[in-house]
Amino acid sequence: MANLVNLEAVGKSYGTGPLLDGVSLGVGEGDRIGVVGLNGSGKTTLLEVLAGLEQPDSGRVSRSRDLRTAVVTQRTELPEGTTIRHAVLDPLGVTAEHEWAADPRARGILTGLGITAFGLDTPASTLSGGERRRVALAAALVRELDLVILDEPTNHLDVEGVRWLAEHLTARRSALVVVTHDRWFLDIVCGRIWEVVGGGVEQYDGGYSDWVYARAERARIADAAEQKRRNLARKELAWLRRGPPARTAKPRYRIEAAEALISDVPAPRDSVELITFARRRLGRTVLELEDVTLSIGGQRILAAETWRIGPGDRVGLVGVNGSGKTTLLRLLAGEVEPDAGRLVRGKTVRLAYLTQELHDLPGPQRVREAVEEIARRVVVGKQELSASTLLERFGFPTSRQWTPVADLSGGERRRLQLARLLMAEPNVLLLDEPTNDLDIDTLQQLEDVLDSWPGTLVVVSHDRYLVERVCDTVVALLGDGRVTHLPGGIDEYLARRVSRVAEQGTRTVERVPSSAAERRAARKELARLERRLEALARREKELHVALAEAATDAERLVALDAELRRVLAEKDTVEQLWLAAADDAE
Repeated sequence: MANLVNLEAVGKSYGTGPLLDGVSLGVGEGDRIGVVGLNGSGKTTLLEVLAGLEQPDSGRVSRSRDLRTAVVTQRTELPEGTTIRHAVLDPLGVTAEHEWAADPRARGILTGLGITAFGLDTPASTLSGGERRRVALAAALVRELDLVILDEPTNHLDVEGVRWLAEHLTARRSALVVVTHDRWFLDIVCGRIWEVVGGGVEQYDGGYSDWVYARAERARIADAAEQKRRNLARKELAWLRRGPPARTAKPRYRIEAAEALISDVPAPRDSVELITFARRRLGRTVLELEDVTLSIGGQRILAAETWRIGPGDRVGLVGVNGSGKTTLLRLLAGEVEPDAGRLVRGKTVRLAYLTQELHDLPGPQRVREAVEEIARRVVVGKQELSASTLLERFGFPTSRQWTPVADLSGGERRRLQLARLLMAEPNVLLLDEPTNDLDIDTLQQLEDVLDSWPGTLVVVSHDRYLVERVCDTVVALLGDGRVTHLPGGIDEYLARRVSRVAEQGTRTVERVPSSAAERRAARKELARLERRLEALARREKELHVALAEAATDAERLVALDAELRRVLAEKDTVEQLWLAAADDAE
């Protein structure tokens, strides 16, 4: 079968060195390829060459005849003066309300990306940067395509939106090439990984977990110069293998050497030891909300809520975009006051707050100077690190440490912001979307530092992998004025959201359609839901058979059981929607 796009000995340079040097590869029908690599390695350039937005300096790019492609990069802009309705629905020719509402794909995409909440007649110019990115993504996904090319599509999505996008992309027949640092997303969606490194592209079968296995095996046979990367790969691999088997969505590699590589690796962190140390540093009281009521812009976030964060607690905070997560962090940091109640802060608390903004960096200074003005040395767990060593761990080699802060990229500024926070030796860390603009290698370094960091941690992140990796508990803002503890973690959060959306959908459709067009749309939706129910019933039957056949394969049993639970949950939701649509179709 011919490829959709072929690159033959492609070269592309910017500035002093080549980003792509003699790259040859292809994208076939139905391929789902994740692109990873360090910031600045050439990932976005590779996407733009594939999409035809940039021409190669050398080599050849060929595409199949009549190839239907959409690309959404970090530089994609919406047309001047457009509204959401025209940007997304004009290509379909279904701008009228009843027309797009009767189109399952358009409706599903607009709802899944949270765009209907903006109002379809809203001018794009009034939207935030993140909202415009979601509209551009929707405008691409509503079309029938052979190839979808996406650059960091999970940025600006909440956990629920990331899951929806993963499910949507895996259900499409289109080929996909996606740059993302979201490791859960890579594992669920992608069947191949391209790593852009040193001007070349190394190719791996499987998703993120498989790539970690392959890198660990390569590190096993690498020379001494790769010792640092080997240690990180071993630690990451050990955590993946100790976690639930379902976390490795496509465990194709059974590499005995890789298993031997991690046989003596301890758990990523000793929680008991860290909590004991944290109690010595922090005492019993860290941060406590007592009968706190908190609102912003007329939205009630907390209603007479009491919440205690103790020494050594590692908490992931989740919720839909706009639920008040950042506002709650600002309350904990003392930047906003509650409407009622009080915040109690322990006497020994030294708090550091990583915001989503990068305005607190000293532009005139050089990188190392900006860190050394906080401290020259820092103790992280049992290690004492110099400012220079910590910067190296966050991706600043010695030569880069003398770069003016004003000349740094967004990702580099984010890494510098993290280094400055840690140099202050806080014992309480509040992190708001810490993974934004970070590549996977830097995320591994951050997780490695946090593993041995003996303090209290509260993380807001759409990066499910990070939350599951560094946090011991998950709480959610579900819109009821409470901070809800979720023993089942993010899986429980997503299940609750599915139930809530189904309930809202049932209530919404408790009315008689006012026109024949609405009744026709309801009947069309009813037919779609019936087809989906049939497909889910078939898959449920297949999974029961597969479970019986896999009785002696523990890993496969866990993976199949997880999929069966997802199928049953979706089946229940679709049945509820079917009942609601049946009322409208009468």
